[in-house]
Amino acid sequence: MSKTRKTGTPWKRHVLSLIIGVSTLGAVGTAHGKECLKVTFPDQAAVDGTTLALNGLGLRQATALRVNVYVAALYVAKPSSDPGAILGAASATQLILHFVRSVGRSDLNKAWEEGFEANAKEQLPALKERIEKLKSLMADMKSGERLTFTHKPGGGLLVDVAGAPKGNVEGDDFAKAFLSIWLGAHPPNAGLKAGLLGGPCA
Repeated sequence: MSKTRKTGTPWKRHVLSLIIGVSTLGAVGTAHGKECLKVTFPDQAAVDGTTLALNGLGLRQATALRVNVYVAALYVAKPSSDPGAILGAASATQLILHFVRSVGRSDLNKAWEEGFEANAKEQLPALKERIEKLKSLMADMKSGERLTFTHKPGGGLLVDVAGAPKGNVEGDDFAKAFLSIWLGAHPPNAGLKAGLLGGPCA
């Protein structure tokens, strides 16, 4: 009986190690992030030493034909499905727009104007000059390029166009109003907002 126990123990350990190994492989497999329209984003992003988590991916679709324009990724300090909690948090956020079709500068600026009008109308008098500054930082975007908007509390909104830093739009109020374009009551399309809040990217 003692021999049986001695030979059985290593076998159990071997099975346990296999189970742990498979679990580890599974964890590694899910650590690469999430994908939408074959566009992949990592699970985390770093902003000045602060680690942000991917809250969700959303798909921007335009016109009645539902033309795919970009895949958006939202990174936050504390993931949430509550848009109010994200907009009200005093922590860093990062919004990345990966374009899946080319979009002209004028179309982008029109979208920002419409977005502010729909979701931050009462703030427009205070935001007007800074909206113009944001528009001045834009450029024609090609398919495969990215716009990145990073909000650091006290530091306004940092704008990166196709991998190149372009400037900063001052004010936490501006950064939150800008993010409300996607998380406010009237986003560009409902599926985009739902995806950024953790729903399916569709």
